[in-house]
Amino acid sequence: MKRFEGKVVVVTGASRGIGQAVALGFGREGATVVGVSRNLEETANIFNRENLKFISLPADLETFKRQDAEALISEIVRRTGRLDVLINNAGIIRRYPAVDYPEDEWERVLHINLTVPFLLSQAAAKWWILEGRAKAKLEERLKIVNTASMLSFQGGILIVAYTASKSGLAGITRALANEWAKERINVNAVAPGYISTENTRPLREDPQRNQAILARIPEGRWGNPEDVVGAYLFLASPEADYVNGAVWNVDGGWLAR
Repeated sequence: MKRFEGKVVVVTGASRGIGQAVALGFGREGATVVGVSRNLEETANIFNRENLKFISLPADLETFKRQDAEALISEIVRRTGRLDVLINNAGIIRRYPAVDYPEDEWERVLHINLTVPFLLSQAAAKWWILEGRAKAKLEERLKIVNTASMLSFQGGILIVAYTASKSGLAGITRALANEWAKERINVNAVAPGYISTENTRPLREDPQRNQAILARIPEGRWGNPEDVVGAYLFLASPEADYVNGAVWNVDGGWLAR
């Protein structure tokens, strides 16, 4: 039997990049994956081609409020009967000098990268504590895995809002782990390094920045979205039942330099 057979895994930002790779990773391990993003057509097509289980729940996270999070979790449980894993992956990045950083962009980045993961985690935990746990087997737990960043540990350049959001998300991960471990909820995070995604395209297309980045990565290459999937699978598995509040960097050795 596959590792996540019979499990329901929610992945936000599943339309491309890390989110799509993580969604496919769980799908290939037998999970029913619920994708949450604006446009999930490409991801749904891949799942269909591979005969994997996928549910599309389009959502505009820029306008997401608490009632939207609660409605989303309720809809998932209504359609599948359960919720086992929440992957808070959706995120955006906007580059401006800090002295000129627009307030509206600041608020947009913080909302999607920090507020939305908290609201979804809150709604999922509330459902688990009030309903899900009573129906679950004693050994079953709710797993929440956030997508942090190496900018949860460093400052970066031209990305003050992104750094603030990812530093905050690492803090939320630890805080929720402290409160919810006793409820059989594990909250952890994966902190990817320099991964080839749409968010990092400007860096890869700048020859000088690209070379400077590669020179510091011990692996000597940019990571691929598939490089980080294993960390999510482990943190969502029973093997990680005693892992709480961890922020795991998957960065080719960047932070070890």
